[in-house]
Amino acid sequence: MRSTRRALAAVVGAAVLLVASACGTGEDDDSTASKVEVFTWWAEGGEKAGLDALVSRFTTACPGKEFTSGVVPGGAGVNAKQVLNARLQQNDPPDVFQVHAGAELLDHIDAGQIKDLTSEFSSWGLTGALPEGLVETITVNGRLWSVPAGVHRANVVWTNDQVLAESGILTAPKTLDDFIANLGKLRRDGIESPLALGRDWTQLMLLESVLISDLGPKKFTGLFTGATKWEGKAVRAAIDDYAKILDFTNADRDSLDWPEAERLLIDGKAGYQLMGDWLAADLAANNFSGYDSFTFPGNGKAFQWLADSFALTTGAPNPAGGACWLQTVASPEGQQAFNAEKGSIPARTDAPTTGFSDYQLKASADWKSGVAVPSCAHGSACSQPWQNAANAAIGAFSASGATAIDKAALQSALAAAAKQFIRQA
Repeated sequence: MRSTRRALAAVVGAAVLLVASACGTGEDDDSTASKVEVFTWWAEGGEKAGLDALVSRFTTACPGKEFTSGVVPGGAGVNAKQVLNARLQQNDPPDVFQVHAGAELLDHIDAGQIKDLTSEFSSWGLTGALPEGLVETITVNGRLWSVPAGVHRANVVWTNDQVLAESGILTAPKTLDDFIANLGKLRRDGIESPLALGRDWTQLMLLESVLISDLGPKKFTGLFTGATKWEGKAVRAAIDDYAKILDFTNADRDSLDWPEAERLLIDGKAGYQLMGDWLAADLAANNFSGYDSFTFPGNGKAFQWLADSFALTTGAPNPAGGACWLQTVASPEGQQAFNAEKGSIPARTDAPTTGFSDYQLKASADWKSGVAVPSCAHGSACSQPWQNAANAAIGAFSASGATAIDKAALQSALAAAAKQFIRQA
């Protein structure tokens, strides 16, 4: 629990939230009032570099405010979300916390744990600077609850060019069948794990990409609104394809996080890895340049998006400082600094693109012209309990051996999760 002094600061600080845009005036005599705890899971690689860039902007934009890290390592926030939920239940909140924009916020909103930021969106110039589709997706009950820092694309395949070239694979596969054929060729040529893969949520990412290929963007999105039934034949066919691909992945997938799976790609033990485009910055951080990337085969113009965002807790010990962090995140300069390092693209359409890679510039163009598709694995399509249920079903399938009985069990579990949670999305 926080000290009595910090608890008192939370009560006093709540009264000044509406004037938080001043960001640096009226400091409290208590030195702890200057501290702003930012809770994230960005602990290494490009993610940490992006966070550091935001901290630098925050220090300049919010004089007198001191960034305090609340980082809990773990890909996609698997560990951090558990710690955050425990802290919120114990009335020990950070000032702001990282969250995926979209349905992942539903439980926090229902529990009254985060502030309504609708008026701040207007005063910070976000309302007209964010794409209409993004604003629509992150609006809940007519209100806005988190500030998007950047947009990532999830459905991207990354390559080790040398491994592929040694098997005579010189072009990107266009279809799911082509991709499976390439995986088979790599296996026959001595690559034991043609596709590098990690645990639960990374496996859900792979299933989602296969579902997009087999169902198309519209029907895929319908899986999370009720318009498409999980019990259908098309989903069963996608699970069959998913099982084929899973057979070409590393046997220790259930014990690896995504950076460890990435190591297989870098070390030439895999030819491919499906991972969001934050991988580009991490590959650069690992001094690996022998790669290429392409949209998952069969996904067409589908841009499966997730938006990193930050929310302000209702019990924030330093709400004014937390609001100043959010204003930094919302600014064009903050978004440019963050995304240039992290490898994502700005949520704001008017943010500068100075320092962006060729991939980021292409992703920005695809974001404007592609078909936006949400992700359950990253919280834009489904709530946290639904995501947990899907991850559990995927994990059980991975450990089971993927027989026909296991495929039916996976489909049944995914259908049951949709039936239980779809009304909350």
